[in-house]
Formats: sequence, C-alpha cells, structure tokens
Amino acid sequence: MVKLNKDDFNDKIFTRINNLISDYDLIKEGELIAVALSGGKDSVLTLHALKNYQQLLDFDLVAISVDEGIDGYRQHGIDSAVKNAKDLNVKLVQKSFKDEEGFALDDIYSDFKSACIPCGVFRRNILNKTAYELGAVKIATGHNLDDEIQSFLMSFARGDTIKFSKFGPELDVIHPKLVPRIKPLWNTPEKEVGMWAVINDIDIHLDECPYSHLSLRAKIKEFLNVSEDQYPGVKQNVMDSFKKILAFENDISTSLNECEECGEPTSSNICKACELKREIISPNCKAHIEYKQ
Repeated sequence: MVKLNKDDFNDKIFTRINNLISDYDLIKEGELIAVALSGGKDSVLTLHALKNYQQLLDFDLVAISVDEGIDGYRQHGIDSAVKNAKDLNVKLVQKSFKDEEGFALDDIYSDFKSACIPCGVFRRNILNKTAYELGAVKIATGHNLDDEIQSFLMSFARGDTIKFSKFGPELDVIHPKLVPRIKPLWNTPEKEVGMWAVINDIDIHLDECPYSHLSLRAKIKEFLNVSEDQYPGVKQNVMDSFKKILAFENDISTSLNECEECGEPTSSNICKACELKREIISPNCKAHIEYKQ
C-alpha cells in the first residue's frame, strides 16, 4: 500500500480548486464572496480553499450558516462552522429557519413527501437574502463532482431540462436580487474531500441528515457509488457527458420576476418559499404553524 503524503495531497486538492477558479474566472479582484457554511466537509473545504486563494487574489470573504432546526443533528454543524470561521478569521453570519421564518424544519417536515423539499427552498431563500443584504456578489457553495452529477441525473430522470442551466461551476446573473452561485469544488470528487478533512484533522460535521434517506438524491448517490465500485470511472464518464451537454445548452435562460408577496426573485408570480408558507399556515396542514407575515 502506498502511503498518502499529506503535503502532496493538499497541493493536489488546492491546485485543482485554484485552477478551476482561474480557468472559469469565478472570482474577481475586490469582490465580496459569501461562503454557504454548513459545517460539513464540503463547505468547510470551500472556506479553507477560498481563504487560501486570497494569497493569489485580493477579495473579501464572509461565511453564512443556516440552522434548519433539526434536533440532535444540526448543532454540531453550527459548532464546526463557528470553529472553522474563527480559525480562519472569517466573519460568520448565523441565521435560522426559526428566526427567519417562524418555524423549524422539525415542525413542518411531515407535511411534505420529503423534508428536502421545504429545507432546500427555505435554505436557499435565506442564503440569498442574507448574501444580498451583506453586499456579496457571489455565493460559494460546497457542491462537489458527486453532487453535480447526482443533480444532473435527477433532472435528467425527471425530464427537467430547464434545470441544466443551473449546472456548471458558475451561474450567470439573471436578476439583480438573485446572488449567483459559484462551485469551487465542482470537479473535486467527494471521496477526496473526505480524505482532505481526515488527513488534516479538520473539525467537520460528519453525520448524515436524518431526513436525507427519503430523498431521490440519496438513491441516486447509492446507485452511483455501487456503480463506481463495480466499474471504476463511471462517475467521471457521467461528468464528461454532462460537460458535452452543457456546451449545447447555453441558450437556456430563465426570465425572473419579483414575488408579489416577499419581493424575492422568482420565475412565477409567487416564489416557492411563499407558496410553501401558504401550505404550512393552512388549517389543513398537520403542523399548522402560526406564521407571522
């Protein structure tokens, strides 16, 4: 067995990330970049990588954590986010579903087919509003190579080709109030992210979300991992095919309005977050939360 050299491995990881940022011009001088920091391995590596990249480019960093309200799970992630932000001297802004929306995910998840539906909608909404208020021009997320091909296959399976425009290492500005995402780990395999955290003894949140096993993503993730074990290279082949499709999908665009209720960007008259809030405060809802308008 070949012994893993820590310095060589770190150099490999950060060189790949630095090259991606440079090749796609993900960050420009003087920009304020907000890192979506959950405390998990992917978001923590993203924070460390961008802090490292400040040695090559002059830009500012801020981190945002969102407590969804999952009892017995989320607190360790918040603790990890706080510690890593403090260690790197990066300002951390903490938000929560409870403070921003008036309910925790644990209060409402049973009214949905999957807890991932309201969780994703409200988390993205809070991240975007917070980043916009802070003056950030981009939100850096921890989406790695595995996440990207999982999302691609989910959209492919659903026939949702409009979602293809949301893939790639950088999303274009399509509305002044919608802060675009960048994905510095876009071509970094999840396995290597985990290896980085372990060999560097990084404080990260390792637990799986208790609701994640109910999602389509979890099933596709398992399928890809089993396939990769049996046929090494499957994930990279999917990614290569995905890149070819992206090259032909540049004309896909989405026209956005502003939500009639909250003013956030949306492709409809009412944004998804406000739609879900209507369901949650409905008398027919199991949780029946008294939402404060």
